[in-house]
Amino acid sequence: MKHYVWFIGAAICAGSLAGCVERRYVIYSDPPGAVVMRNGQMIGQTPVDDHFVYYGKYNFTLVKEGFETQQIEQEIASPWYEYFPLDFFSENIIPWRITDRRTFTYKLEPRHVPNAMELRNEAENLRNRGRSIGAGTAPPPPPSDPAIAQPPGLPPGAIPVPPPGLPPGTPGSQAPAPPLGAMPPAR
Repeated sequence: MKHYVWFIGAAICAGSLAGCVERRYVIYSDPPGAVVMRNGQMIGQTPVDDHFVYYGKYNFTLVKEGFETQQIEQEIASPWYEYFPLDFFSENIIPWRITDRRTFTYKLEPRHVPNAMELRNEAENLRNRGRSIGAGTAPPPPPSDPAIAQPPGLPPGAIPVPPPGLPPGTPGSQAPAPPLGAMPPAR
């Protein structure tokens, strides 16, 4: 029994002395106050800090009124003590806490607001250039198909109704077949 108590006490002491790696990053922006989102989740306004679990790529989005929105893919590389087999010792055995703190600073560019008069002048120049290229004459109409000729007496653009007993699209019906999926006319 005495050995079990000693063993449990040693296990508790060893567990309390076990190492741990705390991973954090701090994001600064110039100018400060930009809203930061990590992988689509809002973190806060710069300067902002947060923890991370794994090393690799993170997508940060910085948004501030009057500045261009920045989309950044940031690589966070592993430090030397997080490579195999050292990571086992740094995470579990070393009896002190290791803090891995990364700092990222991003400069925000002012939003370019186009001048309305300049934009209008550029549009007018583009329109005039298009006209000078040559609007030309309209292309000739496509030749009409004699099988689908308009019967005499119908106004232009009217669709002729087939005589009773002939389905549309059959020879002699004078009407083209309706498109696929079209509903037949009500009778």
